Amino acid sequence: MTVYFVRTAGARDMAAVGELLRETWHATYDPIHGAERVAAITTDRHGEAVLRARLSEPDTEFLVADDGTRLGGMAFARASAGDRTLVTLHQLYVRPEAQGQGIGTDLLGEIAGCFPQATRIRVEVDEANARAIGFYVSQGFAQVGRSDDGSGLPAVVLERPLGAFDA
Repeated sequence: MTVYFVRTAGARDMAAVGELLRETWHATYDPIHGAERVAAITTDRHGEAVLRARLSEPDTEFLVADDGTRLGGMAFARASAGDRTLVTLHQLYVRPEAQGQGIGTDLLGEIAGCFPQATRIRVEVDEANARAIGFYVSQGFAQVGRSDDGSGLPAVVLERPLGAFDA
């Protein structure tokens, strides 16, 4: 089993993060939404310029899981501007062949420790992504709502207290 270290992402990581996101999205969502639609979404949301811009956003944390050769996962979260006790996890993705090794749990735990003022964390997950929903439920998240951001990808909104993490 490969050992991954969680660290803060830098500008030099963005091409590799984009590649990880495209690979993960295609593996997860092609069977659900079709390869053409997934390609359009990943081009729009996961381009290097879009990812690089996130590095300088205030009240955010951008992490990668790195084995020294290849990225195995990434996470991006933001503190809520209106409610400093809430952190929104916008992205947490683990390369398909690296799933099940604890990388997602490690990234989630590290994100939790990056926002000391926060008492809860929220994530939206495509309602058709049963594996991701199962992961978050196993991490103590519970459904608190539903969402549709207009993209046609209905999502479940999951939340959990941060105090339950042993970060």
